[in-house]
Parts: sequence; C-alpha cells; structure tokens
Amino acid sequence: MESVRLSRRSLFAAAALPLGIVRPAPNRFIPKRGLTLPLVVLDPGHGGKDPGAIGASGSYEKHVAFAAAQELRRQLEAAGQCRVALTRDRDVFIPLERRVTIAQRNGAALFVSMHADAVADRSVHGASVYTLSDAASDPQTAALAIRENSADRFGGPQFRDMPPVIAGILGSLVQEETRRGSARLARNLVTGFEPRVELLNNPARQARFMVLRAADVPSVLVEMGFMSNPADEALLHRPEYRVKIATALRAAIESTLAPQARLAG
Repeated sequence: MESVRLSRRSLFAAAALPLGIVRPAPNRFIPKRGLTLPLVVLDPGHGGKDPGAIGASGSYEKHVAFAAAQELRRQLEAAGQCRVALTRDRDVFIPLERRVTIAQRNGAALFVSMHADAVADRSVHGASVYTLSDAASDPQTAALAIRENSADRFGGPQFRDMPPVIAGILGSLVQEETRRGSARLARNLVTGFEPRVELLNNPARQARFMVLRAADVPSVLVEMGFMSNPADEALLHRPEYRVKIATALRAAIESTLAPQARLAG
C-alpha cells in the first residue's frame, strides 16, 4: 500500500474519524503561484511593560527585537514566497501563551521568536538559535530559558475531547514532526548566519522555552546578539546590521519552506 505522509494538522483531525481510518487534510503549503502562501509568524520579544534585556547603554531589547522583526517582514513580503504576521505590531505586552496561540490559530507554517540577550559577563557576544527541549544543552541556555519564561506562565496545548490513548499517540506524532521541522529551520538559520553575522560558540542550542511550545508549528528562538555586550548592542541599533540579520533569516526561512512548497506542487 502506498504510504501517505500526514500533515501536523491532519493528525489532530484524525481523532474525529473512526478508529483505523485516517484521512489526510489538504496540504496548506502551496507554491508561489497558488492561491495561498504559507504563513510565517514573527514574534518580536517582550514589549510594553516588559522591556526585556537592558543594554550596556540602557537601551531596551524590546525595541531592537521589534525593529529587526519589521525589517525581516519587509524582506519576506518583498520576496513573495510567504505571508507574514507579527505577534505584536506596536510596543505592547503580549503574554507568552497568546504569542503561541497566534501562530496556532492562524495555521502558521513557521514561528520565529526574535530576541537579544543580556548576561553578567559583558564579553559574551554573538548570535545563537534555540529549539525546544526538556533538557537544556548547557547552563547558560538553561539560565536564558528561565529569563525568557519569566514574562508569564504557559501550560502546553491540550487535546480536548479525545480518549487519553489516542491523544497520547497523536500528540507524540505531531510533536516529533514539529521537532524535525524546528531542527531543520535552526540548522538553516545557523548556516545563513555564518557568513554574515558573528555567532556564539555552539550556536545551535536547546532548552525549555515556553514560547516554543506550539505542538504543531515548527518554532525557533533567535538571539541576535547580547545587549550586555557594548559592541553587539551598538550593532543591533544600526539599521544596516539589522538588514544583514534579516537577510540571513529570510534565506533560512525560504529554504525551510521550499521542500514543503514542492510537495504541494
């Protein structure tokens, strides 16, 4: 029998069908000339009453993240390979749970949360990319996850009105496919950054970030640099440097979406 690869959302839909019958939903990844383009949700970190990291000169992470997200949106929309939405379009506080929900409810193909970290050691500098894991890849990443998660609390997505056994099976399948998609996007981001942006040592890292808990949307958190490092902070405030960062991010996002678009062709 010919195998059928199911989308993440079709796995959710499967619970509504009789046991043993799984009917794949139409693939939402449609090429550029189709009627619908995949949606990429950009998440500028922090905002409003939450300034995020405070830079060496006193500037705020929330402003840097928003400016970089706007530049990335401009580049993605100009390229025309996807639709783009921001979790916030102004300086306003958005709880972590709602950021995740925005991606899920709008059927996002990818979710990219954009940040700039701060640590006590001002010599630490460079960009890095993070994916979800129950175990942090290193102590610095564990501490970062605690800082980023402190904005609010989020209890992961639930499978409502399903028998527990089915919910567990479907949840595992969905999460595994999402994990592979997140890892692919992270690899593409590191590759895209390398010729353009200086990277932190071991730039692909993992930890339990609440904002990456969407079970059915491949998600990454990008730390564009360290606000606590004077050189990084200065670079992040320069529009031309944010263009370089956005260019690397755009290339990685389009590379990640390309195989999915070909499957729909």
